[in-house]
Amino acid sequence: MPENRPLRIAVIGSGPAGIYASDALTKSEADVSVDIYERMPAPFGLIRYGVAPDHPRIKGIIKSLHKVMDKPEIRLFGNINVGEDITVDELKQFYDAVIYATGATDDRPLNIPGGEHTIGAGEFVGFYDANPYFEDKWDLSADSVAVVGVGNVGLDVARVLAKTGEELKVTEIPDNVYDSLKENQAKEIHVFGRRGPAQAKFTPLELKELNDSDTIEIVIDPEDIQYDEGSEQARRASKIQDMVCTRLEQYAIADPKGAPHKLYIHFFESPVEVKTDAEGRVTAFVTERTELNGDGSVSGTGKLTEWPVGAVYRAVGYKSDEQPGLPWDERQNVLPNVGGRVLTEGPTADGIAGVPGSADPEAEKRERLPGVYTTGWVRRGPVGLIGNTKGDANEAVANLLEDAANGIGFNPEKPDLEAVEAFLEEKGIAHTTWEGWYSLDKHERELGEAEGRERKKVREWDEMLHHSQGKNV
Repeated sequence: MPENRPLRIAVIGSGPAGIYASDALTKSEADVSVDIYERMPAPFGLIRYGVAPDHPRIKGIIKSLHKVMDKPEIRLFGNINVGEDITVDELKQFYDAVIYATGATDDRPLNIPGGEHTIGAGEFVGFYDANPYFEDKWDLSADSVAVVGVGNVGLDVARVLAKTGEELKVTEIPDNVYDSLKENQAKEIHVFGRRGPAQAKFTPLELKELNDSDTIEIVIDPEDIQYDEGSEQARRASKIQDMVCTRLEQYAIADPKGAPHKLYIHFFESPVEVKTDAEGRVTAFVTERTELNGDGSVSGTGKLTEWPVGAVYRAVGYKSDEQPGLPWDERQNVLPNVGGRVLTEGPTADGIAGVPGSADPEAEKRERLPGVYTTGWVRRGPVGLIGNTKGDANEAVANLLEDAANGIGFNPEKPDLEAVEAFLEEKGIAHTTWEGWYSLDKHERELGEAEGRERKKVREWDEMLHHSQGKNV
């Protein structure tokens, strides 16, 4: 640990993972100073750009993150893309260590014939969450749509597709999103899972909220409510999974309520092919019926079904972007690490190093990259809920502080607080600040208030910069 100054830490990413790591640092007994770098002009990452707009409950997490960001030991440097605007080697001039918490926004592919004609769920989420990196208009002309994947992201996509534009106008969506959603022609949304209810990755509340809309009818074939011994064990082992199964059973036997939009949840249907016409437009989605093997796994039965749909969304998992200047595990799409300590090379042997239960006996023997740490989805992959990142953050921070106490780190030449700002100014890199977020936040609330809403999100990059009246902007 440095004797006459705070320990200087750079955190890359201002989503929950990065903010939880910053919180753990400031709650430690060490004297620390934390700078959070964010490529977007606005903070909060996944919470701002990855949560459906009709989920204000989840967005309430921003309140707790806000309290962390208000701490005087923490500064925000927004509108800076680490790896492009500033490199890892350049960061070493100013910091003792760096923690990567860059999350995951890219979609995993669906490796079936015609899979290239599917739409990544993350692309649609980026659209309706007004992320300027994604499209500002969306083709919603298909009256029947398939969604592949029985997790919360797939459920979000299906629910947004099943709602009307007017239902979503009361949320924080900007005009461009509403303009597309109000033209949505989808009347049938089909969600497909390869296995059964006991293997679905929904959360109970997310599943329950499907029924809150008067425009949505949830339809589940009672024949899809099946369990083998392995499924029963999974249900007994998890109260959450048991609640999910119970809710699905209730939907399967519920009386029709006559809603105009039908949201079908199909279990035991494995993706086989996406069919298209000569112009590449989707015409059908083909699945193979599966059956339980006894241990919760499934095998194909050979029975194929062709579903006439005009679009197929894949919600089969996110993946992280490779980080410039750092080693990368191409198989797992994570930074190779043990306990959040980044390793000099990847990939890991049989899992993601640092994840409890991961089988990589050689990982501990491999060389670590001094001063570089990771947390959140870029550390372990896109698994777990937002709160799960707290454990990752605490472990990575504990290891960082242990290493710092042993003199392991970057040994920066310019650790004073003003040096970073001078460097950015010299390079002509405009950045937003935490004070700037308060200005943008105020502007978005005023836009929403004028229309009877809590907030109306600003999408355009330049407009966010304009209203983020932070230093150097």
